[in-house]
Amino acid sequence: MMNIQILYGTESGNTELLAMDLEEEIADSGDHEVEFADLQEYEVSSLDSSKYYIFACSTHGEGELPYTAQEFYETLVEESPDLSDVYYAMFGLGDRFYEDTYSQGSEVLDKKLSELGATRVGEYGRHDASSLEVTPSDAALEWLPQALAAFSEIGEDVSAAS
Repeated sequence: MMNIQILYGTESGNTELLAMDLEEEIADSGDHEVEFADLQEYEVSSLDSSKYYIFACSTHGEGELPYTAQEFYETLVEESPDLSDVYYAMFGLGDRFYEDTYSQGSEVLDKKLSELGATRVGEYGRHDASSLEVTPSDAALEWLPQALAAFSEIGEDVSAAS
């Protein structure tokens, strides 16, 4: 059983709904412990190697982080914590209509986490707001199994090394 923490950054609330759907899907499986939280309410110091993280982040304005992720990101920049024992998966929301900034909010967060030693696993998940046929939650739920499989592989590697 894995302990999974879903952390989301949103401007309009659609990423919160996506995080809730991911949490419900994981909880309903009964296979893992799961919680979710808004990045504006989550302390960087709470990042913990005993958990696997799913970050879901929208893009705002000209490719900026959404409001609720800005303080978390600024803390990462200012404190530069060692995140070398943190594993995470990333799901970004954006709109391909804006070619230069598509999904850039999540990319900014992803880059900083990586610079601080955290390891992203699995495919980078994305939702394109230009594709009206697929909701953000549907895209994330389709992406979720491979993220969980990637976490499971990390857990097996850690157990085998012990």
